[in-house]
Amino acid sequence: MSDVTRIVIEVKAGDDWQRMVFDGREAWALARLIEAGDKGITPLERPAPRWSAYVFKLRQAGLAIETIHQAHLGPFAGHHGRYVLRTPVRVLHEVAA
Repeated sequence: MSDVTRIVIEVKAGDDWQRMVFDGREAWALARLIEAGDKGITPLERPAPRWSAYVFKLRQAGLAIETIHQAHLGPFAGHHGRYVLRTPVRVLHEVAA
């Protein structure tokens, strides 16, 4: 996937599918989450200015995104989050920059 600027998806809502549209950085982040699948993605693997903000907005829209807290070593040891999209989605359309 290239740099997605708009993504149109469907999410399972009971027996039906609900259409959702995301633009800008939320579209980009969602495309990355879909691409990563069950492995998930970290800001260390795919740097972006505000991953936590993008995930927050996607969650507000109703998508289930798990945060798995992981330790990392090195000269700047600490913790980071691995984000995993748990909502089943179907991609209908993407617009790339």
